[in-house]
Amino acid sequence: MLAVLAQVSDFVVPDIDFHAFGPELALVGALVAVLVVDLLKPDGNNPFLSSIAGLGVLGALIPVITLATDGADRFLFDGAYVVDNFSLVLKALFLVSGYVVILMSTNYIAEGDYAEGEYYVLLLSSLIGMILMASARDLITVFIALELLSIPAYMLAGWRKRDLIGNEAGVKYYLMGVFASAVLLYGMSLLFGVAGDTRLTEIGQAIAGGAGETALITLAIVFVVVGFAFKVSAVPFHTWAPDVYEGAPTPITAFLAVASKAAGFVALLQVIYLAFPGRDDIIQPLMWVLAAATMTIGNLIALRQTNVVRLLAYSGVAQAGFILAPLSVASELSLQAVITYLVIYAAMNLGAFAAVIGIARKTRSAEITSFGGLFEYAPGLTVILSLFLFSLAGIPPLGGWLAKFVVFRALADANTASGYVMGAIVAVNSVIALYYYANVAREMWMKPVPDGDRSPVVVPFSIGAALALTVVATMAFGVSDLATRLGDQATFLLAL
Repeated sequence: MLAVLAQVSDFVVPDIDFHAFGPELALVGALVAVLVVDLLKPDGNNPFLSSIAGLGVLGALIPVITLATDGADRFLFDGAYVVDNFSLVLKALFLVSGYVVILMSTNYIAEGDYAEGEYYVLLLSSLIGMILMASARDLITVFIALELLSIPAYMLAGWRKRDLIGNEAGVKYYLMGVFASAVLLYGMSLLFGVAGDTRLTEIGQAIAGGAGETALITLAIVFVVVGFAFKVSAVPFHTWAPDVYEGAPTPITAFLAVASKAAGFVALLQVIYLAFPGRDDIIQPLMWVLAAATMTIGNLIALRQTNVVRLLAYSGVAQAGFILAPLSVASELSLQAVITYLVIYAAMNLGAFAAVIGIARKTRSAEITSFGGLFEYAPGLTVILSLFLFSLAGIPPLGGWLAKFVVFRALADANTASGYVMGAIVAVNSVIALYYYANVAREMWMKPVPDGDRSPVVVPFSIGAALALTVVATMAFGVSDLATRLGDQATFLLAL
C-alpha cells in the first residue's frame, strides 16, 4: 500500500523548475493580493491597489535578474517553454513597461469612476500573457499566451463603459481581435498538419526537410503572419488602432501601443525564425510589402490628425512599419535591429503618453490646439514632450536615432536592391514623421494660449515618476549602446 502511495505521489508531483517560472509566479501572487485587498473595501477605491500591483511587477523583475545571472538556458515541457536570453530581455521589457503603465494609471483610475480592483487584475493578467509569450516555443503555448494577453485587453479597451466612444473601442477591438485569432488559428492548424508537431523547432525542421506542399505552406505562413499583423497594427490590419486608442483610457492606450504591440512582434519573430527557416522566398516579400505600406500609410494619415492621441495612434502604425523593415531582408542584424527598436520605442512612446496624460489634467482635451502656448505655463512638460516627439522622429542624440540607425544598418548589411529601396522608403517616411511631430512642438512653443489660462499644471508624483524613468531611458539609449547590447543578448535565434 505504501509503495502504491509513493508511486502516486511521484506521479502527481512533477519535477518543475519553479525558478524558471519565478516572474509568472510573482505576477500571479500580485494578482491574488490585489483581489484579496480589493475585497476588504469593495464599495470604494482602495489606495493600496496600485502600490500592490506595482510592487508585484517590480518583484517579478527579481527572478528575471537572477535567471539572467545564472546564465543557463532552461527547456521545459519538452521544449515548448524556454527561458533564455531572448525571453529574459523581453520579459524585462514587458515588466518595466507594465510598471510605467501602473504609474500612469494611479491617479487616472483613482480619480475616475472606475473599479480599481478589476482594472489592476486585468492589467496584471495581460502582463502574465506577455511574459508567457516571451518563452513560448510551441503553437499551443503561443496561442494561449496570445489569448491571455488579449482577452483582458479587450475589456480594458472598453473600460469607459458610460462613454459611447469607449464602448465602440471595446467592441471594435474585440471583434477584430476574434477575427484575427481565427485566422491565426487556421494557419497554425495547417502548420500542425504539415509537421505533425506543435513545437516551432520541429515545424521548422519539417518544412526545411520538404514536408508539405509549397502552396499549403505558403497559405499557412500568410495566415499566421496576418494574425500577428493585427496585433502589431500593420496595414491593412490597423483599422482598429485609432478608434481603440482614442476610446480607451489613456494609460491603456499606452499599454496597447507599447506592451501589446511588442508581444505581437515577439510571437512573430519566434514563428519566423524557428518555424519558417529557409522560407525567405515567402517571408521577405510579404514583410517588404507590409513594412512599406504600414510606415507610409500610417505617416500620411497622421499628417491629417488634429488629436494628439489619434496622431500617436497613427504614429504607432508607422513605427510598426519601421520595426518590420529589417525583416524584409536576409540580414544577420535583422533580429538585433527589431529588439533594439522595441526597447527604445517602449521608452519614448510610454513617455509621450505620460506627458499627454499630465497635460490633459489641465487642458481636459487631447486636441492639438489645446496645447497652444504650453511653454508659457508648463515649460517642463513642454520640454519633456518635445524630447519624446523628436526622439520618435529619430533626431540625435535622443534614443530614437539609434532605433532608426540599427534599421538602416540591417538593411544595408543585406546588400540587396530590395534592402536599399526599403532604406530609401524608411528615410522618406522619417522626414514625413518629423513634420507632424514638429507641428505639435510648434503648437506648444510658438502658439498663444487658447483660453488665456496660464495657471500651472499640477503633475502627480506617479506621473512624474513615469516621466522621469522614460526620459532617463530615452536619453541613455541615445548616448550609449545599452539598447544594442540588449538586442545582442536576444539574437540567439540566428544561431539555431
